[in-house]
Amino acid sequence: MSNWSGEAEAIMQERFSHDNVLALATVKDGAPWVRSVNAYYENGAFYVITYALSNKMRQIAENPAVALAGDWYTARGVGESMGYVGKRENQALTARLRQAFSSWIDNGHTNFADENTVILRIRVTEATLFSHGTRYDFPGE
Repeated sequence: MSNWSGEAEAIMQERFSHDNVLALATVKDGAPWVRSVNAYYENGAFYVITYALSNKMRQIAENPAVALAGDWYTARGVGESMGYVGKRENQALTARLRQAFSSWIDNGHTNFADENTVILRIRVTEATLFSHGTRYDFPGE
């Protein structure tokens, strides 16, 4: 039985609706590949600014099943490219991501003029969250 509630969602917002470093796992040829990513959470998904030609995006294109791990949180989900950060439909989200990642986003690593700079959305399908001795499962059993 799912105990994912408004309380669990409030914890998710508090914990992850700003810049977070999470472990992101993909699979290639049956082997896991794990790397750290800066991620931002809203509305049941994590968002990452990345490069379209990176290994992670190539692996997600072949197999969109991904896993995340972070601050007393683990999840599985579906990764998908939302396309270029500068696309009209991505502009509002890109602005929120720039704000969330403001401490490092303009350090020269991210080229917003490059159409290969994309938003990776990870839609959470299963998750376990721990907070102050309480376990929350999504969607639950």
